[in-house]
Amino acid sequence: MPGRKGLAGVPRGVWVLGIVSLLMDVSSETIHALLPLYMATVMGASTFVIGVVEGIAESMALIIKLFSGVLSDWFRKRKPLVLLGYGLAAVSKFAFPLAPTLGWIIAARFADRVGKGIRGAPRDALIADITPEDARGRSFGLRQALDTVGAIGGPLLALAAMAIFASSFKAAFWIAVIPAVLCVILIVVGVDEPEKKGDDAAPRRRVRFADARRFTSSFWIIVAIAGVLTLARFSEAFLVLRAQNVGFEVARAPLVMVVMSIVYAITAYPAGVALDRGRGAPLLAAGVVALIAADIVLALASGAMSVLAGAALWGLHMGLTQGLLAALVAGAAPNDLRGTAFGVFNLVCGIALLIASVLAGWLWDAYGPAQTFYVGAAFTVVAGIGLLLRRKDVGALGKAA
Repeated sequence: MPGRKGLAGVPRGVWVLGIVSLLMDVSSETIHALLPLYMATVMGASTFVIGVVEGIAESMALIIKLFSGVLSDWFRKRKPLVLLGYGLAAVSKFAFPLAPTLGWIIAARFADRVGKGIRGAPRDALIADITPEDARGRSFGLRQALDTVGAIGGPLLALAAMAIFASSFKAAFWIAVIPAVLCVILIVVGVDEPEKKGDDAAPRRRVRFADARRFTSSFWIIVAIAGVLTLARFSEAFLVLRAQNVGFEVARAPLVMVVMSIVYAITAYPAGVALDRGRGAPLLAAGVVALIAADIVLALASGAMSVLAGAALWGLHMGLTQGLLAALVAGAAPNDLRGTAFGVFNLVCGIALLIASVLAGWLWDAYGPAQTFYVGAAFTVVAGIGLLLRRKDVGALGKAA
């Protein structure tokens, strides 16, 4: 496999895991594209409550990745945790159409994100395990791109379901169950772990805090950059709420997620290729600029086109940064601590996302949508200043990945 160029150099297991991510994202994003509106218009939840729920749910997923990553390193097994995480998320999908109250909806949302947390770090570590170093950027970029194709399909499926079933939220939620079940079946029959050799074959008997000393300064720089960027980027539920705020019909509000995800999918793989060529620092800088522009456009938005333009810039930011940061983490971590490394990375991002989403919900209710996005832009400027101050370190990371 080493030396093969383009998509031919990406291992089969990465393709399978990418398709698994695609299917689950179709399911999750079908629900996520409608859930903020469902909670607000049907269940009567305030924007602050939605922000708190989304912040806790998304940060919960990221924080749990710490523990699942450590366990995958401890037992030297990734697939069982990947299957458990996707399985729990699939089961939770049945709860959304059946939920009688807001409390049940919140519980189902949390269960879905717990599943995401369980599978995330082991899956990323498994991709790193089966991928040659010279194809790491492409592999993470491809996985991210396929995942984002699912994120496009989800809102499109939501739009179609709302059109066909007379704006019935519950009908759309039932349709979302199907790809979730297919995804679990594909993991069972299509995902294999690589054979462990040498020290990697020995099970870890206990988790040691002393292992943290083995993480290099490069790893901690990546984690710090990701944390500040996540603090600047709150839950995407606010994109849907902004669409409704400027006049989108409820059934058409998921279009903003479609636009965002299309741009995300288009840019994720080329960004991975650019990282393999040593261009990590310019990608991060461009991602910061894209997020600042997205926040400003969304703050000033007064109609459909401006919201869609803001969503496109948001997707550009995600495509330039998310696969890139994952590949950098994989490259900076010791082989036997990759799961733990992704767990630490996601723990920091989870805490930042919780703070950002709760703050965004409060700002929205207290001062309006525009101020929410202006504050997001201000945080992103802080992240950009941090990148400038550490530009030599960031440049070295990009070349070493």
